[in-house]
Amino acid sequence: MLLAPIPENEHTRLETLRGLNMLDTAAEDRFDRVTRLAKRLFSVSISVISLIDADRQWFKSSQGLDVCETQRDISFCGHAINQHGIFIVPDALKDQRFADNPQVLGPPNVRFYAGYPLTMPNGVIVGTLCIIDDKPRSFSKDDEATLEDLGNIVIDELLSIKQNTLDALTGIFNRRGFELLSHRTMARSDKLGFNTCLIFLDLNDFKSINDAFGHEEGDNALKIFARLLVSSFRGSDIIARFAGDEFVVLLSQTDETIVNDVLHRFQQSVEQHNQHNAKPYQLTYSKGVVHRQANQALSLYEYLVTVDKAMFVDKAKHHQKNETVTK
Repeated sequence: MLLAPIPENEHTRLETLRGLNMLDTAAEDRFDRVTRLAKRLFSVSISVISLIDADRQWFKSSQGLDVCETQRDISFCGHAINQHGIFIVPDALKDQRFADNPQVLGPPNVRFYAGYPLTMPNGVIVGTLCIIDDKPRSFSKDDEATLEDLGNIVIDELLSIKQNTLDALTGIFNRRGFELLSHRTMARSDKLGFNTCLIFLDLNDFKSINDAFGHEEGDNALKIFARLLVSSFRGSDIIARFAGDEFVVLLSQTDETIVNDVLHRFQQSVEQHNQHNAKPYQLTYSKGVVHRQANQALSLYEYLVTVDKAMFVDKAKHHQKNETVTK
């Protein structure tokens, strides 16, 4: 048996894969429709959309399999991501790369395999749309064209989801992207016993920036604020524009000391920006901070409601301060 080789661009490939934010997400009918159709069109026992992670192949959609992931090194898809174009194995028992593969000698008893590589715009392959059967078979040029068409539908859906989880103005996650990732992060944190912290930030007096200097300047303020967040928080933190002038950050594997340090770093970044900014206004913000212990009975929705209330307490203090200064 030949173990699946590692592509030369593996680092970039994994970054691209994880940038899709698809691993360990729930089943979606948009993908299940494709695998159901592929299974029916080709009359095979198995049809799978497989994403190749560092040491596993994870199935975004599968028909005919009752597992959600398998080892990468013995996978057929691990071989398929090393070439552009459809990877075909007419009879695994007659192929020295797979003849003694445990997936051939035991369940699911792979004899035939065809995988279309899911290639992203940067040229890297993140996985495959593959069909598998327990009997050897040939695969015609028309079959290849059909599998390619179905594979391109999967690629379009993957890219569409990525676009729909990013905020077009600031380039960070939008609310949908934040909620998708946060559900997974909280579940993983609970499993590993890690605490998390949710921070809600709201730009102060944002309406006055729009009113006094126009919406283009307001957009610029939002982009600057997002950039300061990204440069101040950790790469593992989930940063999103939640709505309008509201931003959220979810930190995992954290404690109060880490949170205080990163908030202090962010405050310093904002102050430095204000000192060197030639604009006739300054960026200020109100914040709410809520800590969640591992396995605490606090859903993401409840988490957001609680931190939103904490932010409004801080916002009220800001308004009181402004009224005092005005008087």
